[in-house]
Order: sequence, then C-alpha cells, then structure tokens
Amino acid sequence: MFGNSAFDAHEGVHFFHDEPTNLKCLIAVHSTHRGPSAGGCRMWRYDGFESMATDALRLSQGMSYKNAMADLPLGGGKAVIWGNPRTDKSTALFEAFGRAVDALGGRYWTAEDVGVSPADMAAARTQSRYVAGLNEGDAASGDPSPVTARGVFLGIKACLRQVFGDDSVEGRTVAVQGVGHVGAYLCDYLHEAGAKLVITDVNANALREVSDKTGAEAVEPDDIYSVEADVFSPNALGSVINPETLPRLKSRIIAGGANNQLSIPEMGEGLVSSGIVYAPDYVINGGGIINVAAEISGRYEPEWINQKLSTLIDTLSGVLEEAKRTGRSTNSVADAIARARINRVS
Repeated sequence: MFGNSAFDAHEGVHFFHDEPTNLKCLIAVHSTHRGPSAGGCRMWRYDGFESMATDALRLSQGMSYKNAMADLPLGGGKAVIWGNPRTDKSTALFEAFGRAVDALGGRYWTAEDVGVSPADMAAARTQSRYVAGLNEGDAASGDPSPVTARGVFLGIKACLRQVFGDDSVEGRTVAVQGVGHVGAYLCDYLHEAGAKLVITDVNANALREVSDKTGAEAVEPDDIYSVEADVFSPNALGSVINPETLPRLKSRIIAGGANNQLSIPEMGEGLVSSGIVYAPDYVINGGGIINVAAEISGRYEPEWINQKLSTLIDTLSGVLEEAKRTGRSTNSVADAIARARINRVS
C-alpha cells in the first residue's frame, strides 16, 4: 500500500470484510486537517485489489482537494465496495457497511457515489450516524447529484467565458460522456439553455431516456472523443483523458462531473499544448459535497448552498485566469491552491 503511486501520505487506509453479506470494503482517509474526512461510497466491479485500492486512494486525495477548494470544514476520504451494484446489493450489505463507517468513530462521513443510492445510505444510517445524502431525517439533503450537475453547468459557462468571451450556452455543442445521475441532470440544464447535445453511455436505457427528453444525438461510447464540440463533458468514471484519447479530442474545453479525469497529472500539460482549457474536476464538481456538508452540519439551508456554489465557481474562474496568465496547467494551479488551504490549517 505504501508503495502505491496514489499513496499521498494518507492518514489511514482501512479494510473491512463481513462474511455473512460478502462485504469487501476499503475506506481511505487522506486528511482530517480541515475537519472530519468526507466523501462518497462507490460500488464497482474492480478487476482486482490493486485497482480497488488505487481508486480509493486517488478519490480520497481528490476529496481533500475538493473540500478545500469549496472552503468546507472537512477533510478528504472515500469508501469503495467491491461488487456489482446491479446484482450484489442487499440491505444487509449496506448495514454492514454502516458498521464499518461507525468503527472509525466519526473520522469519516459517507454519502452516495457511483453505484450507490440514497436507499443504500438509509440502510447504512441504521448502523451509524456518520452517513449523509439521506432523503429523510434531520437536515436531510437527498441525492446530491442535482447540485453537482448545477455546479458543472455553471462551471461550463465560466469556461465558455474564458475561451470565447461569452458564457452563453445557446448554440454550443456539448459532448456528454455518461448520462447517469449527474450527467442526466446536466443534460437537462444544457438543453434548457439551448445547447446542442451529443451523448453516450454504456447504459442503453439511460441513453435513450435522455435522448428522447432532450433531442440529443446518441453515439457509441468510444466515438464520443472524436465529436467536434465546444465542450467535452466527462460525467462517468475517471482516467478518460489519457495518451490514447487526448489526440482524438476535438473540443476547446473539458468540463465535467467525473472524478480523476486525468489518467496522470502530466496530462494537464498535454491539454495546455493542445490548446484545450480544462476545468479541474475536483473544483467544478464540488456542488455535491457542498450539499452533503450542509447535511453534516445539521443545518440544511439552500441559501448557504447557493452562496457556496457561487463562491466555488468564482474560485474556478480564478484558477482559469491564473493558468492563462502564467501558462501553467489548470490542474497544477488548482493543486497548489488546494494544498496551501490544507496546510494553512494543519
């Protein structure tokens, strides 16, 4: 674990197994410098332990940076469950997961991520108070996906203003990769604002539903990289910007809700060389954790969430301006700001 390339001085990496439910879970706590670590729980069919561990480590570090850039009193953590979210779920499994979360005594707060729903979190909540993203209860915030999508939409407008001098979405072509929870809501925002949508997803039913609703053109998953678009918006899994996909991209902007979009940090320099403006993922997709943070605080106030979201987009605009002024990659600029914010309170 200490030799894993994604191990970034994590405070703790915790493994949990529950034999009756076949829970195989890893909870990575990257930092608690700003407060208790917080980040969603992902359920995925990993190829093996190494890929599971690497995903948890990268995602938890990303949550530290995300929470810092959103100026939240939270550190970064992440949980991953090894399993098929369509066939391996059970109430008992998420109750076991809740007990795993509770065993950390409040050092980690969980919520939904890929493959996990508010109903799953409700089952975990029966075993631990350190669960958010609930539909019912004190300060319940529900599915954070709509707020994440709203932040991504506003972030796309900020990127358009940076590149074209006008933040209007009307008439712009946006290639959306992934139309799950966040991607579907994002398509709604873009469609209402007059964008032309080209979409893809491995889930044919989700693809058809969004296409019917918005009039979007649907393409095969591998074809989305070659779409001539103003914006390429990744909203599925990570590492989609890599040496194989970068030469195929025909967009001026990359701005989406997926985590860890760059396969390695150095891809940011490749984007600079290609003339593509990249919205660092953990900045633009911070709306969901802002929503969850309100629930964790015990005071779910929409006005506070809107103010935080507005400030987050101002932060994104500042990152874009600094990168343009200095010629640096946007991810290196954002990383430096995030680390400074974390170290300032450590």
